[in-house]
Amino acid sequence: MIQLMTCPICNKAVSAVEAARSETLPFCSRRCQQIDFFRWTDGRYAIETPLDERPEILEQLAEQEGEFDDDGD
Repeated sequence: MIQLMTCPICNKAVSAVEAARSETLPFCSRRCQQIDFFRWTDGRYAIETPLDERPEILEQLAEQEGEFDDDGD
């Protein structure tokens, strides 16, 4: 059974044919795409967990790039 996609903003059903032609996927329209964008820029959405749960790797990468300096920048 084929399941219809729904727009994450307005929950409108989007058919497979519409989705295949859409320039705004996963949104049903440019308006919903812009609403989502402005929610991100307004700070309503946030990624609360680190993308990489291994802090030792992040520290090693930072050391290699010389990001640890003593002047507080």
